[in-house]
Amino acid sequence: MSHSILFVGATGNTGRAVAETLPKLLQSNDTLSGHRIISLTRSSASPVAQELAKIPGVEVIEQNWVEITVEWLRKHQVTRAFIASHNEPNQFAEESTFHLNTLNAGVKYVVRISTTAANVRPDCPAYYPRQHWAIEALLSSPELNNLQWTSLQSNVFSPLIMSPAAELIRKYRKTGEQDTLRLMLSEDAPVGIIDPDEIGVIAAHLLSQDDTSVHNKAKYVLNGPEDITGKKIVDMIEQHIGTPVKDVSYKDVSFIDMLYEYQYAATKQSKNVIYSIQQAPETAWEGKCSTSTSSKEVLELAAPKRTPADILKSLLEG
Repeated sequence: MSHSILFVGATGNTGRAVAETLPKLLQSNDTLSGHRIISLTRSSASPVAQELAKIPGVEVIEQNWVEITVEWLRKHQVTRAFIASHNEPNQFAEESTFHLNTLNAGVKYVVRISTTAANVRPDCPAYYPRQHWAIEALLSSPELNNLQWTSLQSNVFSPLIMSPAAELIRKYRKTGEQDTLRLMLSEDAPVGIIDPDEIGVIAAHLLSQDDTSVHNKAKYVLNGPEDITGKKIVDMIEQHIGTPVKDVSYKDVSFIDMLYEYQYAATKQSKNVIYSIQQAPETAWEGKCSTSTSSKEVLELAAPKRTPADILKSLLEG
């Protein structure tokens, strides 16, 4: 059995682009061209998994990543890995277990998806960026020196930000009516929202590097190619519908109510912890998440190109 590169979260927001991009990059890499590419899924019957299985060079395996052991990694001869973990309150326990197992199995390099750079700190009021900070602190410890890693501190995903705009445009075109436009962004603070597919492309470029040591322990800040504000989104909508947007709610985090009701209310998760998500956008409202923060290494590897207008167009066509 040949060596392999493992994808955890291959069917998620960023993983599909990794699976689509990496095989092409490996074709021109003498060192890695013989590596298998393993994409994990909890169900090989899912539509996304079936599409991944059609990509030449990609092997889809049913396996829950949180149950991966040292023995499993050794059996599949994993040398490099990509992980896009969940953001549940138990993320640290499960992702740190994965990293320790990669260390003990002799995996050489891991690329992981983090979150908005301005939030990855021990005093962030939202719970999940603190988990990412803790994972990065663990990976930075001397005890894990034998595991090389790169953390991609990506800005908020552009489809999440642009979806309310697409919904209002679709409804207006169909009924001539408008609901309140609820935008997570503030009216004026610029934010470098990013297409998750382009995060996957960057991860693939990192995984295909001959010398990963130059990116070891790096925490790269990922933004899209241009900033957007809440007011600019309103302007874009008005260009599409030809009439003013009647009612806008900026800095709107009311979606957390629905998230808690439908995903967490029936569980034993702390309501206090879940509702801390409401404070995650504060750094964006303070102007700390613009494209000016992008890491130059990312722009040199695979600079993101999809603008907010591109994302809105794709959402309307989807």
